[in-house]
Amino acid sequence: MSKHKRDRNGVVYSTNPEYVFREPTRSEPSTLPPSRQKLTIWLDRKHRGGKEVTLVRGFVGSDEDLTSLGKNLKSKCGTGGSVKDGEILIQGNHREKILKYLTEAGYTASKLAGG
Repeated sequence: MSKHKRDRNGVVYSTNPEYVFREPTRSEPSTLPPSRQKLTIWLDRKHRGGKEVTLVRGFVGSDEDLTSLGKNLKSKCGTGGSVKDGEILIQGNHREKILKYLTEAGYTASKLAGG
C-alpha cells in the first residue's frame, strides 16, 4: 500500500486519455436557527484524569458556526476549551453559565447529569 493513497471512489485507472477525475463536492449542512437547535449540556469526567469538562452536544450546522459558538462560550465562562467531533468542550463545571447563555441567545438547551 502506498502512503499517499487517495480515495477515488473505486477509479484506479482509465484507458480514456481525456479522462479527468473530479472530486465529489461536499456540502456542509446549513446551520439551523437557534430556536430550532436542541442542545444538551453534560458534565463529563471520563478519561480526563478526574477533571471535569462541560460538553455541549446536538449542534446542527457548519463547523465554522460551531467553532464560533464554542469561542463565545469559552469567553463567557472565562476558561479554555475546544471543539471536537461536533461537540464543544469547556474546561470545568460551567453548566449553569452555559445554560443561561444559550437560552438567552435563543437556543433550546437542557442540562443533563454527567456520564
